[in-house]
Amino acid sequence: MRLGLLFFFFISIFVITASPVQAQKRPNIVFILTDDQGWGDLSINGNSNVQTPNIDQLGRDGARFSRFYVAPLCAPTRAGLLTGRYHYRAGVYGVSNSKEFLNLDEVTLADLFKKSGYATGCFGKWHNGSQYPYHPNGRGFDEFYGFLSGHYANYFNTMLDHNGEAVRSKGFITDDLTDKAIGFIEKNKDKPFVCYIPYNAPHSPFQVPDKYYDRVKARGLKQFSRNTSQEDPEVTISALAMCENIDDNVGRILKKLDELKLAENTIVIYMTDNGPNSWRWNGDMKGRKGVAEEGGVRVPFFIRWPGVIPSGKIIRDQAAYIDILPTLTDFAGISTSGTKPLDGVSLKALLKGETNSLAERYLFSSINKFNSVRKWPYLASEGALYDLSMDSTQSKDIAAQFPDVYKDLSGKLNEWYKDAMSGIDTVRWIPVGYAEFPKTTLPSQDAKLHPSKTGTLSYSASAPNSSWIANWNDEESYVTWDVDVHTSGKYKLNIRYTIPAANVGSAFDVIFNSKAISGKITESYDPVLMPSPDRVKRNGESYEKEFITKFVGNWDLEKGKGQIKIKASQLKGNRFADIRAIELILLK
Repeated sequence: MRLGLLFFFFISIFVITASPVQAQKRPNIVFILTDDQGWGDLSINGNSNVQTPNIDQLGRDGARFSRFYVAPLCAPTRAGLLTGRYHYRAGVYGVSNSKEFLNLDEVTLADLFKKSGYATGCFGKWHNGSQYPYHPNGRGFDEFYGFLSGHYANYFNTMLDHNGEAVRSKGFITDDLTDKAIGFIEKNKDKPFVCYIPYNAPHSPFQVPDKYYDRVKARGLKQFSRNTSQEDPEVTISALAMCENIDDNVGRILKKLDELKLAENTIVIYMTDNGPNSWRWNGDMKGRKGVAEEGGVRVPFFIRWPGVIPSGKIIRDQAAYIDILPTLTDFAGISTSGTKPLDGVSLKALLKGETNSLAERYLFSSINKFNSVRKWPYLASEGALYDLSMDSTQSKDIAAQFPDVYKDLSGKLNEWYKDAMSGIDTVRWIPVGYAEFPKTTLPSQDAKLHPSKTGTLSYSASAPNSSWIANWNDEESYVTWDVDVHTSGKYKLNIRYTIPAANVGSAFDVIFNSKAISGKITESYDPVLMPSPDRVKRNGESYEKEFITKFVGNWDLEKGKGQIKIKASQLKGNRFADIRAIELILLK
């Protein structure tokens, strides 16, 4: 009897002591990414214009990197953090017109964790391809709620995508995305999960609830950008108000982890995707979003795992977005087998204090041929060389003083750029006809516009995302989508449009290879633009309006690649409809 009790006692002790260790082998992941929020848009980094206590505390409770780098624009950064590879290698070389599509042969972070038994959810801005299997549900995420493109027209009560179906959001978008992320955490609290929350704020348009705008406005601005003459105070106030709203929502997420007793076994990451989207205080760094200088690519990066990553740890080694996948898989004990060669490295040993520094390496940043390379303490960019250890604001070019250093860095940069760009496919075929996702939407931003010499065919705004095809005034202009029909069969064809009564009766043809189908606009639908609570006038972004869906007919399509072409065959009143998208639905 005593031996039995003794055995039970030791087994109990083993279970009690082993369970936390076992749990730590499969940590939950909460990964928060913000959009166009600069390094300087947090009070922990010295900005007195903004108050971000929850994010600041997250940074103090875990580790933070003083020099963490991303790509100069949002879709490239997303591609790199999802794959552990530089974005060019993953096929992403822009932010619209299909340049943001993540190659389908890439294995994502979500793929790896899902394969290992994790529940996976994404709540926010995707921006790495719209149509399945580019859709998040085809890239390892069990659940997706958010939007697929880059810009979005409205942040209040707008139309979003939930696992491929259109749904209307509730309230301010950052609050709504947080609600859905918290719901996912609650649903999956008893098993390991990855909850990826790529917020779209403080990306323009500058919309934010009154209480945040009013309190930042009332405090006023005390710090300004190094380009003060180009700073718009209303933009700064609006962006920082959006940051304070983000902070409240980060606080909600952290509180929920505490309430569910998940915080001790959850890795929480907070970072941003590029530099600020306007001139505002950013530590006097050179540049902003869209360039590869410090101000465009150096961002905050905080990571917390209580009991594993020491609190208050500040890491001065240079790290980057490509390091996230290898780091998280390393912490979770998940194999990266099946991925293409990773550019990133695991930061696990550095974060845990098992090593004091990373191996010396080159870090590259690039977009639109604006390139830079960093090898501590040097930065080579646009023909100049800087010593960041003494000149973090890039005020003194020392290329002439250190020609050998500059030659080495510029040579490595040119070599990397040539290699990384070598596999870019500039023709991105949009997939159509998957049984798992029978409805394929071909939105205007993925179209190629072919105006005639005298035609005015254009997007409704200079930024294609969230725009529509407009100003179609002749029968010679046309629009195409490069598509890859995956399944031969019958498809239902819809067109989403608006048109004034004067132009009803306009006819059109839709052609794919040798297959054609004709339609006629028989119903007027000409709504006014939806109210837009912008704090600042838009610059190059479309406003929002509703579109009506017309059934054109059933269409037999053969498997294969080709162009879907829309051409107006007859115009009434010298103007065709505004087109938001066409839809192809594979019929069973």
